[in-house]
Amino acid sequence: MKLVVIGLGQCGGRIADEFARLNRQAVAQRGIEIVISAFAVNTDIADLSGLRRVRPDFQHRILIGDRKTGGHGVGKINELGAEVAKEDADKVIEAIRATKKLPEADAFLLVAGAGGGTGSGAIAILTHCIKERFIDKPVYDMVVLPFEHEEQTEERTIYNAATCLKSCYLVADAVILVDNQRYVRRDSSLRNNLDKINGLIAEPFYNLLCAGEEKKYQYIGSKVLDAGDIIQTLVGWTVIGHSKVTPSFFKFLSEQARDFRKKSIETQKGIQAMDEAISRLSVQGNPADARRALYLLAAPGGEMNMDMVKELGNHLKSLAPEAIIRSGDYPRDKGASLDVSIILSEFSDVAKIRQYFTKTISLISIIQKRQEGIESGNRALDGTLKDIPSLL
Repeated sequence: MKLVVIGLGQCGGRIADEFARLNRQAVAQRGIEIVISAFAVNTDIADLSGLRRVRPDFQHRILIGDRKTGGHGVGKINELGAEVAKEDADKVIEAIRATKKLPEADAFLLVAGAGGGTGSGAIAILTHCIKERFIDKPVYDMVVLPFEHEEQTEERTIYNAATCLKSCYLVADAVILVDNQRYVRRDSSLRNNLDKINGLIAEPFYNLLCAGEEKKYQYIGSKVLDAGDIIQTLVGWTVIGHSKVTPSFFKFLSEQARDFRKKSIETQKGIQAMDEAISRLSVQGNPADARRALYLLAAPGGEMNMDMVKELGNHLKSLAPEAIIRSGDYPRDKGASLDVSIILSEFSDVAKIRQYFTKTISLISIIQKRQEGIESGNRALDGTLKDIPSLL
């Protein structure tokens, strides 16, 4: 599957940078392309300058709203982010149209942090514009939820997240949810955490995108998972999970006799990897609430067998009984890790999202009362100063 990736705001731009890195890795290691083009769109010129892999030109690093912000951001006001996105949407559309390999792209992926101003405000606006202009390709939004400390200290963060999520849900073909907090390591510095988190957010897509683009015979699975499978799976609220089992257990397997016990051990390891992937879902959710699911097993070709693939499907069906399940296998070289990638989609309920909506409804009431108090105070102050002479 080949994507056009558009990162919005600081968070989105850095994740788009990671997708550009994955594409370079795929070209270098596997000779295939998975990202047709990566763009970063921002109101802050400093954030655009800090990227490392998105091409350093005005067509790929796009400054919007500079007439209103002077290139210094929107100050977490996502209404302003939405406003400048409407005004400068044509900049982004023209940059996309200038992409030479655009016809090869299977879909658009827009990425933004939910708690900020630019990305939170712009993502739904640009999603709508892209869907209008490029009607033959699905448009997916990846929305990254704020850290806990941001939610606890900044009221605006919760409001931004709720309005962003609702707006994306109304226009995108699917909203891929990512919770920043689930990737935090308490023992790492802030900078190291952010760099690692952005990489971990992008990593689950690597094999999923590569599998259907593979050209070498030895790496083409018995059941290829391609762009059509992914497109048919991605609908509404969506989460993604990924796990990796190191080659050490394969060494143990190779020392065993090739009998029924080996198949059993291989299958158990595959199920263990799937359970780990589900425990690491990008947002905590109950698989039973998903109506669509997909899994990809990537492992050394000699270590995979039909029993393993079948049992993984049965195991996922037991966890998500209402879901339509698609699957694929992706043979890798001897000594490679066993990777399981999972997509759970069309959720009927996501507790984290419901909490944002509930908190925001209460917050709106509090803000309205606070504003009424300020206006009342201002009227009282105006009344006391009206008889004071002015020097103007």
